[in-house]
Amino acid sequence: MASDHNTLTHKQIQVRIPNDYHQEPVISRLVSDYGLVVNITAALLAANAVGDGWFKLGLEGTETQIQNGLTYLQNLELQVWDERDILLD
Repeated sequence: MASDHNTLTHKQIQVRIPNDYHQEPVISRLVSDYGLVVNITAALLAANAVGDGWFKLGLEGTETQIQNGLTYLQNLELQVWDERDILLD
């Protein structure tokens, strides 16, 4: 029987990346450091990179990988909303 720790899962989140982090590879680190597959499904970022960036991301990985990636974003003190927090019309 396969372990749940190896089962791939998918999670949708939205994250606000403040201007201070625009030069940091925040999303890239989710891939390289936490082994996640990241799909950017929507983004809002000013052309001149002034202000905050907003990203809607699809994350794919094991529950542990996703939780570790979310902990990383929380440790950076970024605002993160998951699909349970997003109100649907």
